[in-house]
Amino acid sequence: MFPQYDVIVVGAGHAGCEAAAAAANLGSKVLLVTMNMQTIAQMSCNPAMGGIAKGQIVREIDALGGYSGIVTDLSTIQFRMLNRSKGPAMWSPRAQNDRMLFAAKWREMLENTPNVDFYQDMVQSIVIRDNKACGVVTGLGHEILAHSVVVTSGTFLNGVIHIGEKRFGGGRVAEKAATGITEQLVALGMESDRLKTGTPPRVDGRSLDYSKMEEQRGDEEVVGFSYLDLPRIKPQDQRSCFITYTNNTVHELLKTGFDRSPMYTGRIEGTGPRYCPSIEDKISRFADRDRHQLFVEPEGWNTVEIYVNGFSTSLPEEVQMQALRQVPGFEQVKIFRPGYAIEYDYFMPTQLTHSLETKAISHLFFAGQINGTTGYEEAACQGLMAGINAHQKAKQLEPFVLQRSEAYIGVLIDDLINKGTDEPYRMFTSRAEYRTLLRQDNADLRLTERSHQLGLAKAERMRAVESKQLGVKAIRKILSDTNIEPGEINPFLETIPSAPLTEKQKAAKLILRPNLSLSDICVYAKSLEEALASYSDAEKEQAEIQVKYERYIEKEQELVQKMAELENMKIPETLDYQLLTAMSHEAIQKLKKIKPATLGQASRISGVNPSDVQILMVYMGR
Repeated sequence: MFPQYDVIVVGAGHAGCEAAAAAANLGSKVLLVTMNMQTIAQMSCNPAMGGIAKGQIVREIDALGGYSGIVTDLSTIQFRMLNRSKGPAMWSPRAQNDRMLFAAKWREMLENTPNVDFYQDMVQSIVIRDNKACGVVTGLGHEILAHSVVVTSGTFLNGVIHIGEKRFGGGRVAEKAATGITEQLVALGMESDRLKTGTPPRVDGRSLDYSKMEEQRGDEEVVGFSYLDLPRIKPQDQRSCFITYTNNTVHELLKTGFDRSPMYTGRIEGTGPRYCPSIEDKISRFADRDRHQLFVEPEGWNTVEIYVNGFSTSLPEEVQMQALRQVPGFEQVKIFRPGYAIEYDYFMPTQLTHSLETKAISHLFFAGQINGTTGYEEAACQGLMAGINAHQKAKQLEPFVLQRSEAYIGVLIDDLINKGTDEPYRMFTSRAEYRTLLRQDNADLRLTERSHQLGLAKAERMRAVESKQLGVKAIRKILSDTNIEPGEINPFLETIPSAPLTEKQKAAKLILRPNLSLSDICVYAKSLEEALASYSDAEKEQAEIQVKYERYIEKEQELVQKMAELENMKIPETLDYQLLTAMSHEAIQKLKKIKPATLGQASRISGVNPSDVQILMVYMGR
């Protein structure tokens, strides 16, 4: 009934979709197996993509030739660039999306991707022969063979949903849980545990009084995520979000349900996300706060359904309703469906290599929440990398790995496999030590060439990058060569706390002033404005950032080069760490478990100190 595939992808969430697309676009014959064809690329939680650090990840996915950025741009109902008041390393794009359109666009793109087949069924086990994954067995009893398998099970592995004292199996509301895979892999010696996440109630927007809330409009300029030239939403057509707040009355009402809360009665075993806590967790952990912010987010163009961001809860339904009705603007609220918590199985990510292949079973790859992460963006980038490497493995090619200095994707994977996680992992800019290099504006310059060499990023993307590089180089030369007359810019300088020009200065030198931008100078220096007229906004922005932050960029590049020395020092696979008696017992145990490939990787393992690395270097003859 089924041919043999190069890659089988289990699960069609954000990770599974990117994995299937990547492997197929590289030339693999792919089967995407999902329990429900109608929920491909479902936005299970908030209807949004991007945000702090997450926006950088989506741009990296796009630069590598993935689909998330394209789908996001084609379904955006509001766009904002966050952290504009800070330096460019902190700028993070975020889009509010039409939930149904997002999923529809993803399915459309997958269906238009050659080499992708679909099948609706539950995968109950992995076919493993000679310690190698070579297919799957489905609930209908089909054994489907492949050269590589990617598991992207999301919250479905033995998923349990909690609403107050009600408890029932499910991977998402109204969808059954997946069983069999955890039990099989644990029996083979892999380590599994439980995590928890949650979602807020969805409400009827017609029942809200928006006059009591703060309106949050989109940006006047919609930059988007994809580096491709796509049709994007017009700024004036964007849908507004709104902000309101809880209060002490809301908090007191919520507390009345604590004795029936699965989180406080011990019915939930899994650890929840630290950085996206439930509303009951917020009022318990931050008892000194008399209010918490809620974001009122529309779910799409043609629906009245509203997502109440910040009110994630698993309290009884009647408590949710009573408390919500004390929130300003929610006095007459009608709930479409209550919030709930879900706990599910995940596997310790320290059991993976940098390619996201499991160490215990070759040709088996994990991506997304099965690795302990939370968030669409974190899942999607893992799916992309797992899909690439499943193809590489199937074709007996070298793995494709991104370093911490190359991408937030590299930081995320390196963190997971070296440090592991006992709570849902979320990306932040603070996790990246080279974040000045890893900006959202230069993901194409960093990654597209590598992906193009691999065969994933198409020639169209490479041509765009080469054109951008030439444009940025030309603009930097213009800025270095152009003299600005004092009279041109003085009227502007007099309005800001900065000394006026007393002599001719180069445009590049002026840009170094923290309160001056290239666009500011062009307003007054018409000669410069005319010289730059033929260049794109992206090229001008990139040139300005490179000039203004040149010293900081150079310093980080020097740090990268120093760290590269450790990254190039390979640790023999046969090294017996028990022989290193001068090393701490904890370090020996961690090194034996993770088996780092290089000294650089060893230095980032939790519990391995600089002195332990020095001992390793001495032992290896350094």
